[in-house]
Amino acid sequence: MPLFEVVLKVTHECPFGNISRKFTDLKMFVWCNREHEVVEVIVGNEGEYSAVMKQLSKLKGIIKESSNGDKVHLVTKECHCTLENSVGRNIDACNLLHVLPAVYDKGWEYYRIIAFRHSDIGKLLKRLEKMAYSVEIIRKVPFDGFIASSLTLTADTLFSDLTSKQVDALLTAYGYGYYRIPKRADAKTISSEEGVPRTTFQEHLKKAENKLIGSLVPYVQLYKHASNEKRERLRIKVS
Repeated sequence: MPLFEVVLKVTHECPFGNISRKFTDLKMFVWCNREHEVVEVIVGNEGEYSAVMKQLSKLKGIIKESSNGDKVHLVTKECHCTLENSVGRNIDACNLLHVLPAVYDKGWEYYRIIAFRHSDIGKLLKRLEKMAYSVEIIRKVPFDGFIASSLTLTADTLFSDLTSKQVDALLTAYGYGYYRIPKRADAKTISSEEGVPRTTFQEHLKKAENKLIGSLVPYVQLYKHASNEKRERLRIKVS
């Protein structure tokens, strides 16, 4: 059965949408496992950081918050989504696969969906229309990716913010055994072998590591707060 990919742009009355509508330089990325949500907030205008934090504090069911002390704030909260207030719940109800995260920007929500049948997309659109949500289809094309990677961690999610020099530093360090226990080479040795300044190599490597950890944290947060039963279901068992 052929698959196809759909990207929807939706706007309606909701806490996340209202925050992104009010602060137009802000972007929000939301991961949800239907028990908890992890919300990554990137504040484009540093002068609005305090006001944004005040709005976030009003969200229900906040479990944990963390910040890089600058522009990025991470919130883990209980999920209060229902069929009556959530696009994500309706995506599930229409037998569609939602590729996280949902993105909030200037009051609009963006959803990437993988569908098995055109009729399921039609069913979703009718549901959202009935709820008086404004919806636009941005893209609808045959799906030509790998389903497993698309529904978990995608290469784009992890690596899109890395520069080519940061990628090279990461791969070079790995090749020299920098991440082995015990280490087979340190930064000074690697930079000497590669003929590059140690400080430059370390800077690229550190920035790559920080970006990768930042991309992984929302998934780690969701896993941390998942029940033991849900964790067991996530494990791949080999007989």
